[in-house]
Amino acid sequence: MGKKVASIEIRTTQNVTITYELANVRDRLFAFLIDFSLIIILYYILLMFFLPRMEPLLQDASGMMIGFLFYLLPLFLLMMYCFIFEVFLHGQTIGKRMIGIKVVRLDGKEPGLTDYLLRTVFYLIDVYFSFGVFAALLIGSTARHQRLGDLTAHTTVVRVPSRLPHRLRTVLRIESMEGYEPQYPGIRQVSEQDMLLVKTTLARYQSFPNPAHREAIRLLADRLAGLLEISEVPKDKVGFLKTLIRDYVILTR
Repeated sequence: MGKKVASIEIRTTQNVTITYELANVRDRLFAFLIDFSLIIILYYILLMFFLPRMEPLLQDASGMMIGFLFYLLPLFLLMMYCFIFEVFLHGQTIGKRMIGIKVVRLDGKEPGLTDYLLRTVFYLIDVYFSFGVFAALLIGSTARHQRLGDLTAHTTVVRVPSRLPHRLRTVLRIESMEGYEPQYPGIRQVSEQDMLLVKTTLARYQSFPNPAHREAIRLLADRLAGLLEISEVPKDKVGFLKTLIRDYVILTR
């Protein structure tokens, strides 16, 4: 039997439940090492380049100034990098994006500035002061793979799909779409994340066709019909959503 994949269900603000695969210790370690290399190694390369020109100043500098320049400043820059990139890349740094993981809130809301700031501040305990041991122990032992910063900010880190059209093809079991003519060309204006939500909702409904998932299908169909300015929503809402996914795959591939 294959190893069970750790996952988590998060209910969005649209009352739709999405299942995410949790990022493991290895994923998060590799992402951090990429970010660490980008900032710290680059910093020391630049420092070594400018050091000869700074020698007269350093001769008169105190031990505290030396410590700040060689230890505290690169640490501060790395923390600022993590905070700024997670804010502007919506839960991802360059390392996280390369590995294919991102930060999400457990309540389905978008993480805010305070959430990202808490995660960044607790890097001091999770990673720097314990050399990453504390973070690894918590991620490996908690049900939602959370380090202390995640527990404080009510976040976790999950895997994100790297190629949405391929995943949509898998859900629809489309063998070939050659010669297919899209019925709703306007669907290309919808974002990949929104189409992923449609895909996930369809998959959940097909696996568990209960009233809650049926209502989620209805709400999505109504919302997309309004966005596409369709006066009457098709009665077969599941078929309608599948058609939208098929059109999206064709128009964006």
